[in-house]
Amino acid sequence: MKQKKIPMRMCLGCQEMKPKKELIRVVKNKENEISLDFTGKKPGRGAYICKNVSCFEKAKKGRKFERAFETSIGEEIYELLRKELEEGHAGE
Repeated sequence: MKQKKIPMRMCLGCQEMKPKKELIRVVKNKENEISLDFTGKKPGRGAYICKNVSCFEKAKKGRKFERAFETSIGEEIYELLRKELEEGHAGE
């Protein structure tokens, strides 16, 4: 039986390639709203980070999200994403 290919994505924070299911997708939709996508199915441009806050902080500090989405991101959006990440991570 042929083994199924596992899709790999790069974390914006630590720059490591990991299986897509181990990462959280950050998505920007057509209305330029940025949110976390725990299912990986929301429509829009996606970027991936590990499920820990330290990778989120590294990506924020290096302005990786702004490069990935080609837009500027306000501090209040980062705070919302951090809170959502902490709450989503606590539920695991």
